[in-house]
Amino acid sequence: MSAVLRPRTLHIRPMGEADLDAVHAVERDAYRFPWTRGILGDCLRVGYSCWVIERYGAVKGHGILQIAAGDSHILNLCIAVEAQGQGLGRTLLDHLIEVAVEHRATICLLEVRPTNHAACALYRSAGFNEVGMRRAYYPGVKGREDAVILARNL
Repeated sequence: MSAVLRPRTLHIRPMGEADLDAVHAVERDAYRFPWTRGILGDCLRVGYSCWVIERYGAVKGHGILQIAAGDSHILNLCIAVEAQGQGLGRTLLDHLIEVAVEHRATICLLEVRPTNHAACALYRSAGFNEVGMRRAYYPGVKGREDAVILARNL
């Protein structure tokens, strides 16, 4: 989706150190096993493509993309619980894909919990297909949970 078509109330911009508290708060509220503030900060420091999506100036989500050697990997895409189901995830996903294309990536990969039905549906509707499985990838309530690996040619 082009920037011209995005609702004026939404703004996507690069994440900065000053955003880490807000980003971590969204992460903690949205996930049972959230990334730590330190991991989020490390993503900034190592130069991953880190973005926030704001509505009326408040951080409502974030996306973290790694790009290297023609590949892109969505490491994290998270939308605040109260903002889910309103198109923000799709808007941010489209933005991450645009960034990957701008950096000449030819494929985009990601992992998702198979139990995260909303995320699976979003990614599949955006053209991602299952290409593999990572066994015991995610922490879970009762041991570890597998991850589905999804990919999309760009």
